[in-house]
Amino acid sequence: MTAFIQFFIFVPLLGFIISLLITRKKEGLISWASFSTVGLHLTGALAFLGVWLLNGHPILNLKEFVLFRTPGYEFFIDFAFDKITAVYLFVGAFLTFIVTVYSRAYMHREKGYKRFFNTILFFYLGYNTVIFAGNLETLFVGWEILGISSFLLIAFYRDRYLPVKNAVKVFSIYRIGDVGIILAMWLSHHLWHENITFIKLNNYELVHHQLQSHSLIGGFISLMILVSAAAKSAQLPFSSWLPRAMEGPTPSSAIFYGSLSVHLGVFILLRTFPFWEHQLSVRILIGLLGLFTSLVVTGIARVQSSVKSQIAYSSIAQIGLIFIEVAAGFKDLALFHFAGNAFLRTYQLLVSPSVVSYLIREQFYNYVPRQHSLEDSLPKRIEYSLYMLCLKEWNLDSLLYRSLWNPMKWLGKHMSFVSMNRVLLFFTPAYLIGLFFLYQYTSGAIGAGVTQYIPVVLALIGLVMVLKSFTERKNVQMSWLLVLTNHLWIALAVSFNEHFKFNQTMLYLSGVLIAWAIGHVCLVRHRSNIQRLLNGTEPRIGEKLETAASE
Repeated sequence: MTAFIQFFIFVPLLGFIISLLITRKKEGLISWASFSTVGLHLTGALAFLGVWLLNGHPILNLKEFVLFRTPGYEFFIDFAFDKITAVYLFVGAFLTFIVTVYSRAYMHREKGYKRFFNTILFFYLGYNTVIFAGNLETLFVGWEILGISSFLLIAFYRDRYLPVKNAVKVFSIYRIGDVGIILAMWLSHHLWHENITFIKLNNYELVHHQLQSHSLIGGFISLMILVSAAAKSAQLPFSSWLPRAMEGPTPSSAIFYGSLSVHLGVFILLRTFPFWEHQLSVRILIGLLGLFTSLVVTGIARVQSSVKSQIAYSSIAQIGLIFIEVAAGFKDLALFHFAGNAFLRTYQLLVSPSVVSYLIREQFYNYVPRQHSLEDSLPKRIEYSLYMLCLKEWNLDSLLYRSLWNPMKWLGKHMSFVSMNRVLLFFTPAYLIGLFFLYQYTSGAIGAGVTQYIPVVLALIGLVMVLKSFTERKNVQMSWLLVLTNHLWIALAVSFNEHFKFNQTMLYLSGVLIAWAIGHVCLVRHRSNIQRLLNGTEPRIGEKLETAASE
C-alpha cells in the first residue's frame, strides 16, 4: 500500500503536463484532460481508502528520495498517510472533481479557458503534495505551489486593475506564512539536528525530552506554525485578504477560498499537534485566536453587500471554531467540521450567481420585513458602533497597511540612492571583497573575531536590496535584479556561519540563477508584446476576443 502513495502525486503532475501541451483553441480536449485526471484521482482515492480501512487503517510512511545529504543533515522527500490525510484526500478529490465538471460549461468561451484548467491542475498537485507530506520540507514544496496557483487564479482577469492588485496583496500575505514555515524548519533542524518527520513527532518521549531542555525554541517553533496557519486560513489579523481573493472565477473561489486551500492552516495545526500538544500557552493562544476571529468576522459577514464576501467571512468564522476544537484536542471533531464546512461553502459559492439572480427577481414581488435580531436587544449606541465597525471590517486592511506595508514602502522610498547602474557598479567589487574574506576565513588566515560582523553587514545589504525590490514600481527589470542580488548576499552571509562547502553554496545559487534567467526571459517577452501592442503591430484585445468568439 505504501508504494501506491506515489500515484496521488504522479497523476496530477502528469495531468498538468498534458494540459500544458494542448493548444488553447481545443476547449473540449482541455476539459477532458482535466476531467479525466481528477476523475482517475478520485477513483484511485476511493479504492485506496477502502483497502486502507479494511487493513485496519495503519499509519503509512514513504521516504521517496534524498535530494541533498551532508554528514550532519539529510534533505529528503517524505510522504505519510493517516486519518488526517485520508479525510483531506477524500474531501479534496471529491470537491475538485465537482468543480472541474462545473467549470467545463461555466468557463466556456472564456479567454483564459486553458489557463484556468492549467492552474487548477497545478493547484491540485500542490494540494496533494501538502496533505501527503511527511515532513516540513515536503510540505513547503506543495505550500509554495498553492501560493503561486492562488495568485494566478485571483489575477485570472488580468486585464482589470482590481484582480491584479488583490492578487499581489494576497501573495504578500502568503509570504508571511512562508516565512513562518521557513523559520519553523530552520529551528527544528537546530532542535533535532535532523530532518524530523511528522511520524517521529508522535513519539512523546522524544518530543518531551527535547522540549524540556529547549522550551524557548519549542515555543517559537509552535508560534511560527501558528502564524503560517493563521495567514493561510485568514485568521486575525489576516482575515481581510479572503474576500479580496474572490476576484477570480466562481469555481476557483469555491475550490480555493471556500473549501480546500483555506483549510490548510487547520491541516498544519493537526499535523504538528503532537509537537505543541503539551505547550499549554500555545493551545490557549490558538483557542483565543480562533474565538476572537469567529466573533469579529461573524459581525462583518452580517453586513456584507456581496454574497461572495459574506460566504468568505462565514467560512473564516467556522475555521476559527475549528481552531478552537484543535486547541482543545478534539481532532476528530475538527476533521468532521472541516469536511462539513468545505462541502457547504463549495455548494454556496457554486450556486451564488443563480441565488443572486433569483433574489433580485423575488424582491420585486415579495417584501419581507427585517426580523428582530440579537443586536436589537443592545443599547442603540453600542448597536450602531458595532455596525459601523463591522461595515469598515474593523479596519483590518488599515491595520496591515499601517503596521506592515506602509513602513516597508517608506523605507523603500528613502532608498532612492539604489539605481540600476549603482547596483551593477557596487555589486561586483563588493561581492568580490566578500568572497575574498570568505576564502581567507575558511583557509584560517583570519580568525572568527575579525569576521563576526561581516555576516551582519552582508545580511543588511541583502535586506536593503529586497526592500527596494518590494517598493520598486517603475523599473521591473531592476526589481528582478535586486531579488537576485539579495539571494547572492544572503548566501554569502550564511556561508560565514554554517561553514558550507563551495559546491553546496553553488547548488543553492544554481537554482536561483535558473529561476532568475527564466523570469528575465519572460519579462523581456512580455515587454516586447506590450510594445507591439502599443505600436499597432499586435491585434488589440477587443479584436482578439472577436477572433476567439468567431472561432
